[in-house]
Amino acid sequence: MPIGPVSDSHREISVVEPVSPALEHVKRMLFKPFDLGKWFVIGFCAWLARLGESGGSNFNFGGNNFNNQTSGSSGESLRHGFEEAKDYVLNNLYWIIPVAALLIIFCFALGFLVMWLNSRGKFMFLHCVALNKADVAEPWRKFATEANSLFWFRFVLSLVGMALSLPLLIVIAVLIVQMVLRGEPDAAAIMLAVMLAMLFFLLVIIFALIQKFTADFVVPILFLRGGKCLNAWNEFWTLLCANAGKFTLYILFQIVLGMAIGVIVVLAILLTCCIAGCLMIIPYIGTVLLLPVFVFQRSYSLYFLRQFGPAYDVFPPVVPPAPPAGLQPLPGTQL
Repeated sequence: MPIGPVSDSHREISVVEPVSPALEHVKRMLFKPFDLGKWFVIGFCAWLARLGESGGSNFNFGGNNFNNQTSGSSGESLRHGFEEAKDYVLNNLYWIIPVAALLIIFCFALGFLVMWLNSRGKFMFLHCVALNKADVAEPWRKFATEANSLFWFRFVLSLVGMALSLPLLIVIAVLIVQMVLRGEPDAAAIMLAVMLAMLFFLLVIIFALIQKFTADFVVPILFLRGGKCLNAWNEFWTLLCANAGKFTLYILFQIVLGMAIGVIVVLAILLTCCIAGCLMIIPYIGTVLLLPVFVFQRSYSLYFLRQFGPAYDVFPPVVPPAPPAGLQPLPGTQL
């Protein structure tokens, strides 16, 4: 499939300009007029688009404090506990291995299903936001091919991420366990663990950016062009390379917007005596309550992308109202 045109890098691009039209789009979609049924339908699409993503992934490395006075006793206790755990596992491998295998298969299948539904939901929610419609069945059918392509791209990306990050985590864990069992720090092991942890966090940032760009820009390009996710990524990559500074500002401004939205949500929770907070943690209901936030975030990225030219505009053209019956415009004039 032919790739769409790439914007001129000299075009004026602003990260602030899309805020106003995105807010207006939220008002137009959800409040003019207010329709509770529409909220629940669009909220369902938004819930699918965020399925498995709420809260994100947290990678925390806790520091280890070594005390010269107690390291011997604590190390001995940990070594004893480690030996007991090892003996228990070795003596019960006949049931631990099958149970662990079933758990791994179940988690893998569940993650597979959630990612597939989430990929479908991204196109459904984009369809609702771009066209100001409360549809479920139409975008589910219409964008099935694009959603499946997006799913396989994300699936392979996840496998690559796991293949690169798991060995780092395993080596870090082994280094820490060895130091704990010895009961004393090892400067070389600590330095190696820190370097591996920094490399791990770098991988997390890189893959998070890929996921962010995919959701914010590659999905809209797929929405417009159709075809395969790799083709859309190829087009976006050309756009990204020609406008690296502008997309860097976009990511930084997204952090600012996220902080502002977080403050507003916290204030809403406090003003409602935590009632809103309790409702927000309920699946689907929380998404419906926060729907203006999600519609704004989706609209903001679409209005930012639209600045790169008409070829990246997912919003339908505004049709002027028809003239009243019996009233014809004068030649050469427009109503």
